[in-house]
Amino acid sequence: MALGRQAIRVSVTLAVVAIAAVIGWKLWNVYMYEPWTRDARVRATILNLAPDVSGLISSLNVVDNQSVKKGDVLFVVERDRFQAAVAQAQALVDNKRANLRLANDNARRNEELARADSSAITQVEIETSQATAAVAAAELGQAEAALTTANINLQRTEVRSPVNGFVTNLTASVGDYATTGTPVLAIIDSDSFYVYAYFIETKLPAVRDGDLARVELMAGSVVLEGRRVQGVSRGIAETGVDAVGLLANINPNFTWVRLAQRVPVRIALGKIPPDVRLIAGLTATVTMMPSGGQSGK
Repeated sequence: MALGRQAIRVSVTLAVVAIAAVIGWKLWNVYMYEPWTRDARVRATILNLAPDVSGLISSLNVVDNQSVKKGDVLFVVERDRFQAAVAQAQALVDNKRANLRLANDNARRNEELARADSSAITQVEIETSQATAAVAAAELGQAEAALTTANINLQRTEVRSPVNGFVTNLTASVGDYATTGTPVLAIIDSDSFYVYAYFIETKLPAVRDGDLARVELMAGSVVLEGRRVQGVSRGIAETGVDAVGLLANINPNFTWVRLAQRVPVRIALGKIPPDVRLIAGLTATVTMMPSGGQSGK
């Protein structure tokens, strides 16, 4: 009887160990090869808006985190100097236009005089008057170009939103000096949200362009269904190779062990439910569904 009980205990122990080994092996396969990841981020296009002309900010029409529409005026650079520049350029155009009329009249009179009496005027005088008219025409064209530039600069004193989106981290205020090319505020393009999921390289064979993906946001555990893989990055930065810094820089190392390299996979998002508030930088869990069905990890 004692030997029988001992054999039973050994058998149960071996069975438990075998079951644990099978479960561990399956969990390892899921972790290493099943196409899912908790390392995903919501991203969006961020526009750093800078004025095309320099000057004091005379009006600021938005507040931090405000929703804006494409074409809305965000802020205005003081217009007085630019209006004066337009007036000056217009006056120069009027002057050059009058000069051109006078030069054309002189050239036409000289030609008529030569036809009436060839001895009354020399060929040099005729050519000189024609050249003067040509120079006057060129000067008028130059003045008109300057007027066009002055009008463009005046229009550019109004900085408009190029997209639908949200003003974020606004620190500018009326009276600040805005410099050409220096960003004044940032806008999150609300029509550009997508997800970057970082899959370890052992899982990439199961990720293909066009596959469906299940995106679960950590914020409120919101699930976004019916989304598709838009593309897998074809390059990641290597130390000393990507000197420009345009490739994704992903460090696969801990201090004591080397991890499998992670590769960004871009997932396009369709229509977002109206009650879901997407924020660039939110974390998410992504599970691939190559067959188009529902799945989880």
